[in-house]
Amino acid sequence: MKTQEMLAKEEALEKRIESYWDKRSPAFSDVRRRELAGVDAALWQQLIERRLPEGSPLRVLDVGTGAGFFAILFSRLRHTVTGIDMSAGMLAEAQKNLEAFGCRAELRKMNAQQLDFSDASFDVVISRNLTWTLPDAMQAYREWHRVLKAGGILLNFDSDCGETTFSATGDQACVHAGIGEALIAECNAIKDELRISTHRRPIWDMGLLTALGFSVQVDADIAPLVHGDDRLHYDDVPLFGIYAKKVR
Repeated sequence: MKTQEMLAKEEALEKRIESYWDKRSPAFSDVRRRELAGVDAALWQQLIERRLPEGSPLRVLDVGTGAGFFAILFSRLRHTVTGIDMSAGMLAEAQKNLEAFGCRAELRKMNAQQLDFSDASFDVVISRNLTWTLPDAMQAYREWHRVLKAGGILLNFDSDCGETTFSATGDQACVHAGIGEALIAECNAIKDELRISTHRRPIWDMGLLTALGFSVQVDADIAPLVHGDDRLHYDDVPLFGIYAKKVR
């Protein structure tokens, strides 16, 4: 049970995280547009399609949709997509990108840890590079389990960033190019406050998801499968893939 002091501290941290991503949203969106316009979009689509349950259209929840990358991919596959994010800046970018790529999805401002959806609402919950930024990733996983239908699929792609110190780069092809020193410092400061930064991942995720009622498979590093565009340079932290099916 969280105390009032704990809840107040978490709320303040959430507002700080939201402000950070609002500031990051234009540059972040530019990277996602370059991915969508290049070969990486097809590589991501191939990876995801192999893990989807049968049926069409599927109801898909894109948690932390950011600039709408997965919302666009699932729209292209003719599924029904709802994308949520706490950052109004990111949602504005997602809407622009959906329109630019001729795609449709419902976008809603919402906390990934407190979903405003009924139980068993979705066939698929998907997320990318989100859980490492959450004040309470455990609660987020509980919520994602709750809104999934029996037999539904959770796809989470993330990195173990806890022991990483991010730094500015002069490499203009790097996906983190153009982020100023102040934002880099804020990112590191926020990361170091998060409980999830103390866990070693994806081992921690596997244990929690299994306890919640998922069967879980993990790829330690999917980067070679989805980063095929030579014009984009990513960091060296492995990008793991979690594929979890709700079994109870």
